[in-house]
Amino acid sequence: MRIKKTDHSLLISDIPALNARTAPALVAQARASLPAGAKTIDVDLSQTDSVDSHGLGALVGFYRSLHQRNGSAIAFRLHNPAPPAQQLIELTRLHHLFEIVHDAPVGSPIAPPLS
Repeated sequence: MRIKKTDHSLLISDIPALNARTAPALVAQARASLPAGAKTIDVDLSQTDSVDSHGLGALVGFYRSLHQRNGSAIAFRLHNPAPPAQQLIELTRLHHLFEIVHDAPVGSPIAPPLS
């Protein structure tokens, strides 16, 4: 897993699995890296082959804690979910909670800049 921090955003990428074993560390590292005044959280799921309900639950918990603290001032986007992740996101209807973005890999030269 990689976490890249800028003044107003956090990019989490290279996540091979998002499950009961890996999710707590991902959320803990993301919280520790979160810049003050963050405006966007981008989670690149293009490399995530394994997702379970614990992993999605951790993202929901992180999302809700950010919104409780900051209101709707923070955009929380899931980029390029791999097919297994996309299927679970839709099955659990979390595509209504998170912004799902299908674009070039986050951070690539042709990807749109992060806000």
